[in-house]
Amino acid sequence: MGNVVKIKLPDGNIKEFPKGSTVYSVAGAISTGLQKNAVLGKVNGQLVDLSFQLEGDVELTILTFQSNEALQVLRHTAAHVLAQAVKRLYGRVNLGIGPVIDDGFYYDLKLENSLSLNDLIAIEKEMQNIVNENLTIKRMDVSFEKAEKLFKEMEEPFKIELLKEIPESETITLYKQGEFIDLCRGPHLPSTGLMKAFKLTRVSGAYWRGDSEGEVLQRIYGVAFRKKQELDEHLHFLEEAAKRDHRLLGKQLELFMFSEEAPGMPFYLPKGQIVRNELERFSREVQNGAEYDEVRTPFMMNQQMWEKSGHWEHYHENMYFSDVDHTKFALKPMNCPGHMLIFKNNLYSYRDLPIRMAEFGQVHRHEYSGALNGLLRVRTFCQDDAHIFVREDQIEDEIKKVFSLIDKVYRTFGFDFSVELSTRPEDSLGDDNLWDLSEAALKNVLETLGVNYQLNEGDGAFYGPKIDFHIKDALKRSHQCGTIQLDFQMPEKFDLNFINANNEKVRPVIIHRAIFGSIDRFFGILIEHFAGAFPVWLAPIQVQLIPVSHVHLEYCFKLQSQLKQLGIRVKLDESNEKLGYKIRATQLQKVPYMLVVGDKEVERNTVSVREYGHKQSKSVEYDIFIKTLLEQLKERSINGNGISAKV
Repeated sequence: MGNVVKIKLPDGNIKEFPKGSTVYSVAGAISTGLQKNAVLGKVNGQLVDLSFQLEGDVELTILTFQSNEALQVLRHTAAHVLAQAVKRLYGRVNLGIGPVIDDGFYYDLKLENSLSLNDLIAIEKEMQNIVNENLTIKRMDVSFEKAEKLFKEMEEPFKIELLKEIPESETITLYKQGEFIDLCRGPHLPSTGLMKAFKLTRVSGAYWRGDSEGEVLQRIYGVAFRKKQELDEHLHFLEEAAKRDHRLLGKQLELFMFSEEAPGMPFYLPKGQIVRNELERFSREVQNGAEYDEVRTPFMMNQQMWEKSGHWEHYHENMYFSDVDHTKFALKPMNCPGHMLIFKNNLYSYRDLPIRMAEFGQVHRHEYSGALNGLLRVRTFCQDDAHIFVREDQIEDEIKKVFSLIDKVYRTFGFDFSVELSTRPEDSLGDDNLWDLSEAALKNVLETLGVNYQLNEGDGAFYGPKIDFHIKDALKRSHQCGTIQLDFQMPEKFDLNFINANNEKVRPVIIHRAIFGSIDRFFGILIEHFAGAFPVWLAPIQVQLIPVSHVHLEYCFKLQSQLKQLGIRVKLDESNEKLGYKIRATQLQKVPYMLVVGDKEVERNTVSVREYGHKQSKSVEYDIFIKTLLEQLKERSINGNGISAKV
């Protein structure tokens, strides 16, 4: 019996195999089809190579390329093939690290040649040669001394540095394919020939291990998929994403800019400010309907206050400071403490609660320059923050109302969304019982509403658990925006009270709430979601008037005046350019409605309407066009069509 191991399979069956059997041989014993398609195994929940030997009783799952785990391993193997190709082509190369990332992989390398996009073509070709060679990928367990000797002979200083940091209790593993050897935990594909679809995408500079004081390496990025069709779909997605890049569209549409005088801090140009104003106006409208009171708090408060709130401990490395009257002040990274001080300014009865306090608050958080990304990652941004002060018996009802509010806002933009519940993090504050109570309240709301949610353990705020909302844009990318957070801690820290029915002082509970999250980031997401072609209610210019010739200008001036009086954002092209040029220029600015006015339109009191994205114009009675447009503005329609009444 000592030479036999018991293997429990996913269907619950237990089978006996000779001790030392490999995952690959077990797959063959189950079926030849499984063995043919197997790429790795999972032993007691741990991913292993097919060559892994089973020395004891275990639970075993054999994975094919259809599994997500196998796709990640494929990308890990692709990173090794990339490094091998570079070493073949350029000779003297020092290997850094080559991890898996979303949709792909990268490898950091030090080499004398400065690589360009043209070089990636040659590297990719050599990678394909390695794939065609179908090299067996072997795992080797070695001693520290053997690994160190090997990497010294190979002149790989970065690998030696990594090697010395491996704990003595951990096995040192190398992976070999042909002449290439790398320090790696694995697992990997059985051979290089299983890589069917990959492409190198870009090259950039990178500090060794992210240390700005360290050596500068070159980072080569790539993507890898199971099939060529999946790769082609992803490359098409990247093309579409590039067309929608909010940084490029922001410049083309004159929405915002950045300057070296304020790195990471956006400047909103007139057209961009119009969009921001509309976002805030919409938010104010729905918040007023939900009985929120808007407030405003200072941009800067003293350090003592941030220490009291707990933000100092958790955020001080990302805060901006200034000395005022020999006292250290900080620009606010969050709006919460200011709202605590406002609440404390009054004495509330239990009948007054809930108190709903909202602010469009500008906050500042330091980000490393390498992390900055247009409006999506900045150093100052506006949060549509709200804090709701409630009695414990009001928690669930109030969270349901917030949930309804967030749903209304996202549906207005056409966003579907998913929900995550994040629980107590390691650096949390407060009593375990309060955390349990908070988490139970949030779970109960989600289950009562019948909301499907993902549990995200340990990712709550330091003061309480939270519900996060992830919206999906037109390219199905997910963005975390809205949040609902429950907080029993800050009322204690700020000694907040209300008077209950027994005339006793009682702590309120605070619900932190944001819908857009960062208005700046939400703006960037909207630009990419709509590809810059905003729905008419958001568009900086809603109607462009284009006279066929100068004799039609007088009629256009009349229309322009009428449209402005109705509150419609209208622009008149008075230039002497040809009609075709004017139409193309308007299309580039993605104006929702273009009205071309000639003799026929003046005579019949009509307009020739061309909606953005449509090649054909419609002859429409002017009054009908206005009526339809005003209805779209009132409804905040996200569809640009609907002007259909022809003359």
